[in-house]
Amino acid sequence: MAEPFSIAFFGDCVGAPGRRALQSGIAAARAARTLAAIVVNGENVKNGSGITPELYRSLRQLGADAVTLGDHAFRDNKISAVLGDPLEPILRPANLPAKAPGKRWIRIPASKTLPRDLFVVTVLGRVFMTLQADDPFACIDGVLAALPETNPLVIVEAHMEATSEKAALAHHLDGRVAAVIGTHTHVATADARILPRGTAFITDVGMCGPHASIIGRKVDGVLRAMTTGVHTVFDMGEGDDRACGCLIEIDPASAKAVSIERFEHRLA
Repeated sequence: MAEPFSIAFFGDCVGAPGRRALQSGIAAARAARTLAAIVVNGENVKNGSGITPELYRSLRQLGADAVTLGDHAFRDNKISAVLGDPLEPILRPANLPAKAPGKRWIRIPASKTLPRDLFVVTVLGRVFMTLQADDPFACIDGVLAALPETNPLVIVEAHMEATSEKAALAHHLDGRVAAVIGTHTHVATADARILPRGTAFITDVGMCGPHASIIGRKVDGVLRAMTTGVHTVFDMGEGDDRACGCLIEIDPASAKAVSIERFEHRLA
């Protein structure tokens, strides 16, 4: 009987502080257990909003086996060519318009540490989100039906604002995917759990970046904007860098989760 294996998922990597935190966090996670694969949300890696081909490659060099994006996917148009390359493990949300550049799902091939292929999918929420997206529930149903396996190993990222929408998606997919991992709010939640049919779920894994901030941005600028209504450039925050994510243990036979736990690593 094959032993369970572990996958790490790191939340929104915010700017240069996020990259520093991620590098240290990946090393700490690897020291804690053997990781079969590492997935990183990279949509905030360019000064807090967007990603470039160079920054994508930097995340790969840090150890990311797959990079996901969210509502800032196309903030820097140079990433479109990389998104369209079938050999690059980076994807945009699956429920964006069909003409949007990029892949709707990616496959991380099986390896010495990963006993079977891993499929990764991201969907955007529609509650309180400004980027227009299609129905995430119907979209995921369609993606699962299209995957080239009858019992695929799948991790779904729920890049959503509303906690209720994330929980609803997780219950909709319970028993059909290994995990539903919430991102986007940059604030980690304390509800990591296994749902009744074997799907791991957490509402939000939080961010990799400066926690002496307001979700990654300098406090003064955010307060100025919120107290005056005057447009303000939100500079990157500084201090208390942390890498936040989760560790998911998966049974290779059933492709369901055995356990999920929050992971948080604070730089010294």
